[in-house]
Amino acid sequence: MSRKVRVILPFILVLIVTVAAIKPPTDRYFEILKNLDIFATLFKEVNTHYVDEINPTTLMKAGIDEMLETLDPYTNYIAADDIESYRIMTTGEYSGIGAVVERRNGVSTVVMPYEGFAAHEAGLRAGDEIHAINGISLEGKTQEEVRFLMKGQSNSEISLTVKRFGQDEMFEVKVKREKIAVDSVPYAGMVTDDIGYVRLTSFTQNVGRSIGIKTLDLMEQGAKSIILDLRGNPGGLLHEAVNVSNVFVEKGRKIVTQKGKVRANDWTYNTLNDPVDPNIPVVVLTDNGSASASEIVSGVMQDYDRGVLIGRKTFGKGLVQIERPLSYDAVVKITTAKYYTPTGRCIQAIDYSNRNEDGSVGKIPDSLKNEFYTLNGRQVFDGGGIDPDVEVDKLEFAPITKSLLKNDHIFYYATEYYYKNEDLNPSSPNDLRLTDAEYNEFVKWLSGRDFDYVTRVEQETKDLIKIAKEEKKYTKLKSYFDELEKATRHNKNEDLITFKEEIIMLLEQEIAGRYFFEKGIIESTFGKDPDIQAAIAVLNDPAKYQSILKPN
Repeated sequence: MSRKVRVILPFILVLIVTVAAIKPPTDRYFEILKNLDIFATLFKEVNTHYVDEINPTTLMKAGIDEMLETLDPYTNYIAADDIESYRIMTTGEYSGIGAVVERRNGVSTVVMPYEGFAAHEAGLRAGDEIHAINGISLEGKTQEEVRFLMKGQSNSEISLTVKRFGQDEMFEVKVKREKIAVDSVPYAGMVTDDIGYVRLTSFTQNVGRSIGIKTLDLMEQGAKSIILDLRGNPGGLLHEAVNVSNVFVEKGRKIVTQKGKVRANDWTYNTLNDPVDPNIPVVVLTDNGSASASEIVSGVMQDYDRGVLIGRKTFGKGLVQIERPLSYDAVVKITTAKYYTPTGRCIQAIDYSNRNEDGSVGKIPDSLKNEFYTLNGRQVFDGGGIDPDVEVDKLEFAPITKSLLKNDHIFYYATEYYYKNEDLNPSSPNDLRLTDAEYNEFVKWLSGRDFDYVTRVEQETKDLIKIAKEEKKYTKLKSYFDELEKATRHNKNEDLITFKEEIIMLLEQEIAGRYFFEKGIIESTFGKDPDIQAAIAVLNDPAKYQSILKPN
């Protein structure tokens, strides 16, 4: 028996004895003891007799992960080696160079340096290829291995071997690692002369305070109403959802209640401070990626009729997790409660407690959803996320546009555009609008580059032919199918003209990012984002705004 197994098995046996000592041998606890015993003996037998050598840690983690998978996606085991990555998600802080680095065409490439941080100060730019770190070649390295080499102690120096567009020779860049605090509020600015816009990407520590400060700053700039963008925000710290709500909701208001099996996990959270402004008109932007803490804020704004929700239905995660320490510095994150908005709604959309025979889970059916009423008497429902007050169709890109993105042609053309126009000195992203002539240059640049795709009508034609073959009718209908395939076959040149507007929008965003970093990408979308345009229309029409919140 290997040394690791000899160490692990006594702990499992101690656990069995401990469980037996804590509770009398009821049927439930007999089942626990029995299964722990089975697990221990199974582990020993597999380790002893399996044909190849087994890594106990890997095998045990696989077993734990599969066990927790039967509960819900948010109850997770976090090994000691993964704690740092987990903490980054909750705090937004880590030690590194301050840049997003991803694999592009098989090469580690700087996608975006964070403005003002080490990578930016050292001169790294979007599009730079990193071929080695401290002399270690990155060829064949995984994304995770590259991240590991990038990170290190604050103030330690790292040497990057860089290849830049337009330069034949690689060069070295010295970067001093530093503590990076990723800003969960990457943009706060004016979208019109009197409408402020705040983008919130996650609920990390102190983000409520940040939202309050930036909202005050926008009001000083002349904002008479605010757009709070929670699209794609997966959530985060529950108490920060309370703090963000408190920016707009009066002191002493109930924000969220959590209830679970253990009474000690039951809490009600109220606002503790005076709001920045309890009356300023607010629009909250949501979509299917708005989850958890984002849904708490959205639910509060809707339940109290404090703001108008615009966009699409939210994700529907009404579950609360807590951390519990384990042996050897590991952690388990356990779903302990469901949360409820001020009206009493639980917006959890997926029923993990009642699985199908195949182990899959389904959404809570409409027949089991309950109705609730907002402060002004508007009807709302539980069990399926939060419905917006004004629904806007999701912006769907054409297959050719998706292919250009997937193959990184938008990214690489923006890099080339930047270096061919280094003398440009734009004052804002609005100065970076592409002309028809410039778009035609992009179309020429695409010549010979691979970006094939299949349109929906082409795919459905293929599916129809497959069905015809299965039903032995293809030979009879072959001539019709030949005509149909010919008629539906896509034409790249035509599609580049038909979908020119959305392709230009993405090109302008990427190019704006080269000059103005992440803020430039966000600001570049204002004039073409249908959700933001819908929000501006509602906020510019006070009668419409009030009619949504106070219907007859």
